[in-house]
Amino acid sequence: MKTRRTRSRSKVDRGEMRRDYRFDYTKARPNRFAGRFQAGAVAVVLDPDVASVFESSNRVNKLLRSVIAAMPDRGRKRAKAG
Repeated sequence: MKTRRTRSRSKVDRGEMRRDYRFDYTKARPNRFAGRFQAGAVAVVLDPDVASVFESSNRVNKLLRSVIAAMPDRGRKRAKAG
């Protein structure tokens, strides 16, 4: 009877990061979504249940502006993104 050799799982198979990655930058493409954002815009991901309440980003912005206007301390500085 032949015995089967079990293949040991490499670190990559276990979800660990490799020491380095080699990318083929000749196949890279420009970001097709970059033109959709205005300068200085910040992208925020809403949970599906929250996103389902709003019809558009304009509605979300309108509500957020009204919440900001209702806040007692209007003198706060805006935190930088990132």
